[in-house]
This record gives sequence, C-alpha cells and structure tokens, in this order.
Amino acid sequence: MSNVPLMPMATAVWLVENTTLTFKQISKFCNLHEVEVQGIADGEVAKGIMAYNPIISGQLTREEIELASKNENKDLQIKNTDIEISTEDKKVKKYIPLSKRQDKPDSALWLIRYHSLLKDSQIAKLVGVTKSSVTSIKNKSYWNYNNLNPKDPVALGLFSQKDLIEAIEKAERRIKREKKEKEKARQSREVSNNE
Repeated sequence: MSNVPLMPMATAVWLVENTTLTFKQISKFCNLHEVEVQGIADGEVAKGIMAYNPIISGQLTREEIELASKNENKDLQIKNTDIEISTEDKKVKKYIPLSKRQDKPDSALWLIRYHSLLKDSQIAKLVGVTKSSVTSIKNKSYWNYNNLNPKDPVALGLFSQKDLIEAIEKAERRIKREKKEKEKARQSREVSNNE
C-alpha cells in the first residue's frame, strides 16, 4: 500500500483517458481491481471524478508510461512516494464568536496592567485588535474605557498560555537588548567627552 499513488481512482481515470496502458497495468499501479478500471473505461465507475495527472505530481514520468505502453508485462513503478507533510504548528487565525469579541478590549486592558513590558503591537497581535485600539486603551481615550473590566485573555480562550509566555520572553529579550544599546551609547559618549 505504501507505493500507491495519491488519489488512486482519479489517477486511474487519467491513465485510462490519456494512455494506452492495459487495464491490468493500471489496476496494479492504482491498487484497484481490474474490473474497476474496466468500469472507468466504460464510463460506469468514477463518474464525476476529475482526472489526476500523476506526471505533474511527480509520481510517474512520461518515459515510464511509454515503456509500460510498449511492454504489457511491465508494471508501472511509482517515482516518488514521499509527500512532504509539515509537522510545524501553523498559526491559524482562530474564529472568535461574537459573544467573546467584546472581551478583546478587556483582555488588552488586562495585558496592559499586568504585563506592561509588552509592546502595543504585541498586545494587538495576541488579542486580535488594532494597535491604535491598544494605544487608546493605554491612554484611557478608548471610546468605551469606563466600561472596560480587565479580564485574563488566556482564561477567556483568546490565545494560549504558551503564546503569552513567548510574547513575554520576546519582550524581555527586547528590553535587555535596548539596555545594552543604551549602555554602549552612554560609554561611547563618555569616551568621546574624555577625549
């Protein structure tokens, strides 16, 4: 089963329509029964299935098909069975229900109060609001500021604890870097003043 093409039925449809291979060759390659391939050719099986070209996907070569077409006893060999599947966690924008969207400004206020080292842009990205909204909440000029109640965004499910920890660590690294740069600038001023 490991050397079965991607979308075997659709691949079989393409091979029936575009090659002179025997039903036996196609059925072996696609891991289908010979009668199914016969049904595809007769138009009784796989109605409505779009043909899938195994050459474009890199599973077969044109030369392999031509060699197999000339020799009925030659089986098709799949060229590439390795399909790359990313194991990385992709950041997907999570849908926030309408009932929880009103909690975003409250969450931004909570982050401003309890994690003041986060930049406005980080808070905006975490919570899912605009940077100008975060700035106006910070400056107490937000249109609904008097009705805001700080709420923990992790508890509300707006993002994970891991996301919050990563953002805090990033902010701490930024602060350390800025301190080092200020220290270097101060030292260079002292050196230039002493000269």
